[in-house]
Amino acid sequence: MYTSFDETTLDKIVTLLKSHQSEFLSGEKLSKSLSLSRAAVWKNIKKLKSLGYKIESRPKSGYKLHKNVNLLFPWEISDGLQTDIIGRKIYYFEKIDSTQNFALELAQKPHENGSVVIAKIQTQGRGRLNRKWVSPKGGIWMSILLRPNFEPAYTSLFPMATSLALAVSIEKTLDIQTELKWPNDVTINGKKVAGILIDASVESNKIDYLIIGIGINFKINPGMISKSIKQKNYGITTLVHKDQSVSPVELIQQFLLELEKTYNKVLSGTTGTIQKEWIKKSSTIGKNVTVTTTTRTLKGKVTGIDKTGALLLSSKGKVQRILAGDITYT
Repeated sequence: MYTSFDETTLDKIVTLLKSHQSEFLSGEKLSKSLSLSRAAVWKNIKKLKSLGYKIESRPKSGYKLHKNVNLLFPWEISDGLQTDIIGRKIYYFEKIDSTQNFALELAQKPHENGSVVIAKIQTQGRGRLNRKWVSPKGGIWMSILLRPNFEPAYTSLFPMATSLALAVSIEKTLDIQTELKWPNDVTINGKKVAGILIDASVESNKIDYLIIGIGINFKINPGMISKSIKQKNYGITTLVHKDQSVSPVELIQQFLLELEKTYNKVLSGTTGTIQKEWIKKSSTIGKNVTVTTTTRTLKGKVTGIDKTGALLLSSKGKVQRILAGDITYT
């Protein structure tokens, strides 16, 4: 595990190399700056290379860092992050069972707030209703722990608020138009590219914590995931294709910023703008759908959503308010 708050020799070397990116930095200068032996410098350079950094070594010249496109280490995300709360503490894993599980452990520590858990690979990723979430290398798998001071009723708004923040971020950083499918999916041309999961603890009508799980198919093989989960309702797609060199770091930074803006709107009670912006990007409003909840199946036409994110379904002459469920377009 690597974090954004425990300084290591690795991130110090990366910082120094970045500050001299147009030139080679000698092993002697690195050694003096870090108070390390030349052998220790080489050992750490070797480790960085194994983690995916492209570092050129040249005798008598030293080391030079070349541009990286896919590294999600905390010091990469923290460098230039503009948030006040979200992402100020980042935990990174090369492999973990589930970022959501680790965030649930962090939730037992009262001082943790806005913490981000991110992984290169999840072995037991999960989606809504404990469904399997396939999480291979190339995706962005993260969880965010928040301790909000708002009414528990707004918990149901957060899958939508988060998907809206992500859609805006994708548009700003990648110039890709997305749509939002109630309650928690981000889609491109009808195919799922990201999903949101919420775990919450409510005690005495007060939210103790809210954990948002985000899975983004950033640069993955859609066919492999579709085959693994045998999804028949809709297809799976990827944001970036294998022949493209695009960094996920800028998207993550923008998403954390957009999410914090949205979070602050909920805290201040100005949720109307979230509702309006979500509706603008929605592929669900106005559609004839089948809604499956844990207790029933309904058919009807979606007429809107309310301020807490509940789906409003016109069915058999009545408007049903649905807090959670799966929808299929008919």
